[in-house]
Amino acid sequence: MAHTGDAHGGTTWRTAAQATLHCLTGCAIGEVLGMAIGTALGLPDAATVVLAIALAFVFGYALTMRGVLRTGMAFRRALRIALAADTVSIAVMEAVDNAIVVAIPGAMDAGPGSPLLWAALAVALAAAFAVTWPINRWMIARGRGHAAVHRHHR
Repeated sequence: MAHTGDAHGGTTWRTAAQATLHCLTGCAIGEVLGMAIGTALGLPDAATVVLAIALAFVFGYALTMRGVLRTGMAFRRALRIALAADTVSIAVMEAVDNAIVVAIPGAMDAGPGSPLLWAALAVALAAAFAVTWPINRWMIARGRGHAAVHRHHR
């Protein structure tokens, strides 16, 4: 597991940060798109959050699958690896960032043209990274989470 360990065989914070940033990218794309669509359409808060979460999972898994599929792996196997690699990370990230956005007064009603919505999303995603990073480190150290993807990189 050269990707997941340091010289002494332990998992590095840097490796976990890279995995978390990868997850954050997919989550942020889905989250921002979901919040922008939901607020622009005037959807109820709950519907907007569900849309943002669904899109975060779709984009998170898609980014992981893109890299795994490049190795020539079959789609179904790549999907299973993406599910194993990212489900916990995305779930934690989404729980944290949506709870923060919902808790910020006016953020859900701000609309995509409002700095409040974007500031709330930025704060929420940064907090989600901070919470998810040590979880990813713990999972990678045990051969779980993003470690499943690293085994298939060339």
